[in-house]
Amino acid sequence: MKDISCAVLVIGAGPGGYVAAIRAGQLGLDTVIVEAGRPGGTCLNVGCIPSKALIHAADEFFRIGEIAAGRRTPGIAAAPPTFDLGPCQEWKGGIVNRLTNGVSDLLKRARVKTVEGRARFRDGKTVEVATATGTQVIRAGNVIIATGSEPVELPFLPFGGRVLSSTEALALTRVPDRLVVVGAGYIGLELGIAFRKLGAAVTVVEAAPRILPQYDAELTRPVTARLERLGIELLLGAAAKGLAGEGTLVVETAEGAEARLPADAVLVTVGRRPRTEGWGREELALAMNGRFVAVDEQCRTAMRGVYAIGDVTGEPMLAHRAMAQGEMVAEIIAGARRSWDKVAIPAVCFTDPEIVTVGLSPDEARAAGIEARTGRFPFAANGRAMTTEGDEGFVRIVARADNHLVLGMQAAGGGVSELAAAFGLAMEMGARLEDLAGTIHAHPTLGECIQEAAMRALGRAIHG
Repeated sequence: MKDISCAVLVIGAGPGGYVAAIRAGQLGLDTVIVEAGRPGGTCLNVGCIPSKALIHAADEFFRIGEIAAGRRTPGIAAAPPTFDLGPCQEWKGGIVNRLTNGVSDLLKRARVKTVEGRARFRDGKTVEVATATGTQVIRAGNVIIATGSEPVELPFLPFGGRVLSSTEALALTRVPDRLVVVGAGYIGLELGIAFRKLGAAVTVVEAAPRILPQYDAELTRPVTARLERLGIELLLGAAAKGLAGEGTLVVETAEGAEARLPADAVLVTVGRRPRTEGWGREELALAMNGRFVAVDEQCRTAMRGVYAIGDVTGEPMLAHRAMAQGEMVAEIIAGARRSWDKVAIPAVCFTDPEIVTVGLSPDEARAAGIEARTGRFPFAANGRAMTTEGDEGFVRIVARADNHLVLGMQAAGGGVSELAAAFGLAMEMGARLEDLAGTIHAHPTLGECIQEAAMRALGRAIHG
């Protein structure tokens, strides 16, 4: 097989990798991307997109069931619904196919050559790829490592059989009668809530004293209340110990007692780890930052001409962070003056209710020694929330006390994920409380709560 030479070689076609390759191609750089699976990586194939499809289906099914039971909008009646996960999986697969095919088309339009197979470094400029037809050698002037991450496996609960990672959970063809979720982070709760709404009995086991420990308690309180109303059992401060027989998970409770939980399926969601093995890292002179590949503000590694982006470089392990890094690196290679100086990266938890956060929380501002003021406006005083997703939740703004520069924006409630763009834009533009309070927000919308929260922080609230 004839060797390939190129200006830019991208290892991994996940969100960061494919964006880097497309942008490099647009800039006229001879670019090759290597991927063993389908383009789009975890996010498109077995993560963000399919999970949101399942969550949407679960919400629709649950909503119709609530209408049938007379617990939704007065005046609307419906027959009790039925659910078949098989056709739902076909629908979800169709969405994934459209998106992955779209990525392939975008790569072709940018004149990026795709090589299917597993890449392994020989040195910092040379990679060999095990393809279906043999070994392909690729030599590149610049290399972008975008190998992503994978679910963490517990040694006493290895994946297989009844023990599922998020990947297997999203591929189920029937809803388990009894599901135990190990880990109350965003992945575990998103999927746990979805399967509960589809009819599963769900128990969540979490070692920390509360759910979603990466978010502050005020943001997670509405989610905790919702879990209770949905009938999801929470075992906090508890540790999973392993399976006893085919259908029982042994758990040590917060009190030190042993609990045995019947489980048709055990979903383990205790985090993700970077893929730093299996692609020849040992052949490179890379510096490491703990378990991650160390990079500087331009995503340069310790080796000249070798860059790394996305999950393999550290937290936050989010697709949109990887995409932004990929675009930046492609432009740096093309000669642009760029550096990673983002003020804030939005994080969204698609639980019920949703959570979105950008920048600093009140606790984080205090920990940084910043004197801050906070404005919080509840959905209970917002007309749009009351007539659609419900009045549970709020918008919160954190700003410096001296010059009112916005340091962080957060929200919890139905549909708040769509506020992430407004939050991020305000932060990147260096908005102050007066800017948000003086911006006319359309009525009736959830976005009005941004203006109201800013006015509250300024001490001149209109609606409460």
